[in-house]
Amino acid sequence: MTEETNRSTPEVSVVLPVYNEIDHLDDELDRIRKAMDASGHTYEIIVVDDASTDGSAERLAQIPWIRLIAFRSNRGPGAARKIGTEASLGEIVLWTDVDMSYPNDQLPELIDALDGYDQIVGARTTEEGSHKIARVPAKWLIRRLAEWLSNTKIPDLNSGFRAFRKDVVGQFLHMLPDGFSHVTTLTMAFLANGYSVRYVDIPYAKRSGKSKFRFVADTRLYLQQVTRMVMMWNPLRVLMPFAIVLFLIGFGKVVFDVVDKNFRLGTNTLLIMVAAGLIFVVTLLADLVVQVTKPQLTVLPAAVVERSWTRPNDGAGNSDSDD
Repeated sequence: MTEETNRSTPEVSVVLPVYNEIDHLDDELDRIRKAMDASGHTYEIIVVDDASTDGSAERLAQIPWIRLIAFRSNRGPGAARKIGTEASLGEIVLWTDVDMSYPNDQLPELIDALDGYDQIVGARTTEEGSHKIARVPAKWLIRRLAEWLSNTKIPDLNSGFRAFRKDVVGQFLHMLPDGFSHVTTLTMAFLANGYSVRYVDIPYAKRSGKSKFRFVADTRLYLQQVTRMVMMWNPLRVLMPFAIVLFLIGFGKVVFDVVDKNFRLGTNTLLIMVAAGLIFVVTLLADLVVQVTKPQLTVLPAAVVERSWTRPNDGAGNSDSDD
C-alpha cells in the first residue's frame, strides 16, 4: 500500500441503510456529517439505498460527499448493512439509521467507547417502535433467550446504533440474514466467539415517517430467529434438558407399566421413549454441526494483548542471545 493510499483510507466508515426516508434524509445526513467532522476522525459515509420509491434514491445521487450503493430491488436492512460493511474501508464501522430515532450526533462517542472492546452497542432506554403489544413481548423473549444462551447480560439485543471492528465483523458477515434480525445475529456472533460487547445507554426517539415493521411477516421472523439462535449457538443447552425430561418421564412410565401391567409396555410409553431418543440424537447432531461449521477465527479480541518475548537476563548483565 502506497503512502498516498494510506492517507486516503478513512479511519471510520458510517454505513446507513435507506428506504423511503426522503422527508428527513438531508437533515440526518447533515447531522451525521457535522458530528463526524467535529470528531477529528477521518471518515466515509456509505449510504445503501434499498430500492426507495419516494425520491430518496434520486436525492442521494445528487450528494457528492457520500458513497452511494443502490439496490435494484428491496432486499431488507440486513442486506443493506451487510453490503455496506463489506464495501467499507475504515478500521471501525458505525451502524445507525436515518429515521430520526437514534442520536446520530453521538456517533463519535461510540468510537471513543470502542477502545479496548470489539463492539459497542447503544442500548435504548425506551421502546418507541410501532406495534408495541406484539414487539415488546417478542423482543423480551428473544433477549432473555440470548442472555441464557450466552451467559451474558444484554440490555438491548436489537439496537441498530453500534460500532465495531471491521476485521472482526468480516468473519461473520456471511451469517447475517437480510431482515431485521441481523443485529441480533451480529451480537450473538461476537459473544459466542469470545469477542467483547459493551453497552452504553442512549436516548431513543419515535421514528419519523412510516415504520418498516410488518406485523405478521416480522412476527414470524422473530419466531424463526428464536429457532435459529437455539440451533446456531447452543443446541445442547436448550434441547438436551427436553430430552432428559422426556427420558425420565418415559423411564418412570416403563416402571409403572412393568409393575401395573405385568411387563406390558403401553403405546404411549414407547412413543415417549422414542421421542426422547430422537431429540437426543438431533441435539447431538446439531451440536456437531455447530462445532464443525464455526468460523476459523483469525483476529484476536481487543482484550487480548500480545507481547513480544525477550530472553531472560543471565544475572551478569548479559541476555541469553545467540550473539
